[in-house]
Amino acid sequence: MYVGIDVGTSMVKAAAFDGAGRELAVEARPVDLALHGGQVEQDMEEVYGAVVAVLDALTSAVPEPVELAGLTGQGDGVWLVDAAGRPVRRAISWMDGRAHELVDQWLADGTVETVFRRTGSAMFPGSPGPLLAWLEAHEPRSLAAASAALYCKDMVFQRLTGAPATTDVSDASMPFLDPRTRAYDNGVVELLGLAHRRGLLPRISTPTATARTRGEGLPAGTRIANGPYDLPACALGAGVTAPGDGLLIVGTCLAALVATTSLDLTGEPAGLHISTDRPGHWLRAMPAMVGTAALDWILATTRTHHDDLDALLAESAPGANGVRVLPYFAPSGERAPFVDPALRAELTGVSLESTPADLVRAVCEGIGYAARHCLEAAGLTGSLSVCGGGTHSPAWMRLLADVLGRPLRVVEGEVGARGAVLAAAERYGVPLDPGAWTEPTAIVEPDAGRSVYYAKGYEEHLVRLAEVRGRGRA
Repeated sequence: MYVGIDVGTSMVKAAAFDGAGRELAVEARPVDLALHGGQVEQDMEEVYGAVVAVLDALTSAVPEPVELAGLTGQGDGVWLVDAAGRPVRRAISWMDGRAHELVDQWLADGTVETVFRRTGSAMFPGSPGPLLAWLEAHEPRSLAAASAALYCKDMVFQRLTGAPATTDVSDASMPFLDPRTRAYDNGVVELLGLAHRRGLLPRISTPTATARTRGEGLPAGTRIANGPYDLPACALGAGVTAPGDGLLIVGTCLAALVATTSLDLTGEPAGLHISTDRPGHWLRAMPAMVGTAALDWILATTRTHHDDLDALLAESAPGANGVRVLPYFAPSGERAPFVDPALRAELTGVSLESTPADLVRAVCEGIGYAARHCLEAAGLTGSLSVCGGGTHSPAWMRLLADVLGRPLRVVEGEVGARGAVLAAAERYGVPLDPGAWTEPTAIVEPDAGRSVYYAKGYEEHLVRLAEVRGRGRA
């Protein structure tokens, strides 16, 4: 049995697979997000407790020997721990917006662009650079008390194994890693005013690093690998490794990733270049801030439910009877395919004749347009896979295929956990078959007529977006 652990933003999951990649069982536990005035934090003890709980439940449900475990989880944010791996303060989430004024300043003075040209990563308020700088200005005692500024999965890995604090090249990619040397760029650390905190950055482990568990959640001595984090883990779990092929993750975060063997640090500073275990291979990532979270909001606002989604989309025709949505709902603005901390969602074309179905369809179409924008910016030229909670709605998948104008390879199940296992297998030399493990569950073809309609709608979306962003800069 192979176990994949995915420590998500609002849900912790563990999945068991057999040697052919068949999903045997899944266990999940929700974890809280504490939101206050644009700040988003998490209790590390609650998160770790949820990891142990899902592993205990999984190994009880499938009482077979665990051959290997792989760990992945949410990226970015700041998880400050002491030398024993215990929290110094609550974790600050990647969704946090407290550093938006700092990012605004760095956008204006060219710091964001300078960092992008050196690392291929465009900082946003919830990324470690701005958050560490904010803590230095407002909570220096927290930094002084910490031994390491980790990412989510790193905290969990340290607690499960007792190994010294480390991270992997994927998480380290934002924002301090030089993607050419695969080492921290000390010039960037200094540019952000964090040179005296350089010791907080965890050591970057090699792809051959190994560790064994201490006995919490998994049997003591179980082989386990740390990383990659959830975006590249999903790419592995969906079979997206060939240059030009892409993945769209329709989850809390709407993430577009394209595999590449070329490093282009020109163009508008946005998104990031995620380093992988294979030198010379990157993922050009455009992770927009809000995906299914926007759908959650509109369903709650209209007092409808996820089970109603397919019926709601059927009730409203393409174009949502004139209702339009710019789907930038995050309190920290947007980070891909552009950085704009002040950007907010807009809902237009609403009248007394508009129905809940129109509002829901407009949000789904708006998310589709944002996804197309991200995929184009990331350089998609090959096939496109789709995973995440949004794949549970066949109607939304058909809508996305129409908006994107291309077939979708739908990969269901625990794709991140699957990718974590595949990464662990490669690191330990365990001979699994990635092709068998990453077979799509469905291929969704676009409708030619609707694709032409949505191509025009996409151009209108880009015009409206430029107008709104222009007003914000005026």
